Amino acid sequence: MTSRISVENVKHVAHLARLAITEEEAKKFSVQLDAIITFAEQLNELDTTNVKPTSHVLEMKNVMREDIAKTGLPVEDVLKNAPDHKENQIRVPAILE
Repeated sequence: MTSRISVENVKHVAHLARLAITEEEAKKFSVQLDAIITFAEQLNELDTTNVKPTSHVLEMKNVMREDIAKTGLPVEDVLKNAPDHKENQIRVPAILE
């Protein structure tokens, strides 16, 4: 039986992925990838006529909390930890000219 994935294909993909593989590894991966393709082809035999397409096997939804404005820390408490501040603003070193 001929593998649908050649050793040359495996080496080419390994090169594109910047992976160093030996000749022995390329042969092993060729056989393994062919087995994966064979398994995937078996799925084509299933009758999926009444199966709805899904993007995920589990029903998922975002859980969001209400966006409620809350009072923050008092300005005095915030400025206690600031190394430099002026007129209720935290001063930082300039990074642009």
